[in-house]
Order: sequence, then C-alpha cells, then structure tokens
Amino acid sequence: MIKQLYKKSLKLAAHKSSKTFLGIVSFVESSFFPIPPDVMIVPMVIAKKNEYFKIFLIATLFSTLGGFLGYFIGLAFSDIADNVVKFYGYEDHVDQLKYKFSIGDGRYIWIATLFLAGFTPLPFKVFTITSGMIAFNLFIFFFICLISRGLRFFIVAYLSFKFGDVFNEFMKTSASKWFTIFGILIVAIFSLVYFVIK
Repeated sequence: MIKQLYKKSLKLAAHKSSKTFLGIVSFVESSFFPIPPDVMIVPMVIAKKNEYFKIFLIATLFSTLGGFLGYFIGLAFSDIADNVVKFYGYEDHVDQLKYKFSIGDGRYIWIATLFLAGFTPLPFKVFTITSGMIAFNLFIFFFICLISRGLRFFIVAYLSFKFGDVFNEFMKTSASKWFTIFGILIVAIFSLVYFVIK
C-alpha cells in the first residue's frame, strides 16, 4: 500500500494541478497520510526551477495547517489518535513523552521532539496528534511546526533547484540520515545556548 501511495504521489507531481495536490498531500501528511511532501517537492522543483520558492511556501503553509488537524484529532478523538500512533509503532515512545510532560519535566523535551519530528524522517503526524493529546501550548505548537517544516522544505526545494537530479538521488539514498544528524545538531546547539543564557 505504501509503495502504491508513493508512486501515486510521484505521478501527482507531474500533474498540471501539481501545486494543488502538493497542498493537499502536505496537509494530510501532518495528520495521517504516510507519504511526505518531499516526494512531490523534488520532481516539481526540477521540472519548474523558477518556482522553487512558491513550491516551498505551499508545502510549508499546508503542512503547518495540517498540523492543526492532527492536534485537533489528538485533542478531541482519542480512539482515532491512539490508532494512528499504534499504526506507526510509536505508542511506547509517546507514552514515555506524555508521562514526562505530565510531571512537569517534559515541556522542553517536547519542543525538541516536535522540532525533530517536523525536520527529520520521524512520522510528523504522530507528534502533532500527541501534542493535542497532551494539550500542548497551541501558539508554541504552531511556531515549532512552522519553523521545522519550513526549514526542511526550504532545504529540499533549494537543493533541488540548485543540484537537480544529483540531489534527487541523494534524497533516495542518504537524505534521512543527514536530516536526522542536522536536526539533532540544531536541537543540541539551541539547548546549549538556552542553558548558557539561563
């Protein structure tokens, strides 16, 4: 099923209404859909290089808005939320994070985790939904979603614009590893700066 959805998303990237479909995929991926918008962003930018910034903005805006749907699912529909989390196999991780958040130790851990989920290959929808389940601060939620998704999609769109098919091959083979490393470095730097200032 995942392979079929992946192939379908690739086909949508070549459609004449690809920007509309990118907005839809970006929106639903933040709450339940398993295929990330990057699958469409890369071929769309390679085909329409002068529109890379617009493509980045569409993906960022609709992915952030989709995060609100995920948040609402977690807040109001616990059965659906639990099923989505279980589908991705993250129930134990989420339970641990929810516990830490409930005892007052988890606010900054959750901010870092949400950022990493938006920036790295972690299933973003699991963490937008869980944010609703723990009633995480909605303003901070929006800000973190916007920054993490925006940074990720800008990097993907810009490097697709700059390097074309070479970056496309990189996305297929090594992107997950390097996005994870880069995301952890960003969190580590901000954590260090925070504790130094504090």
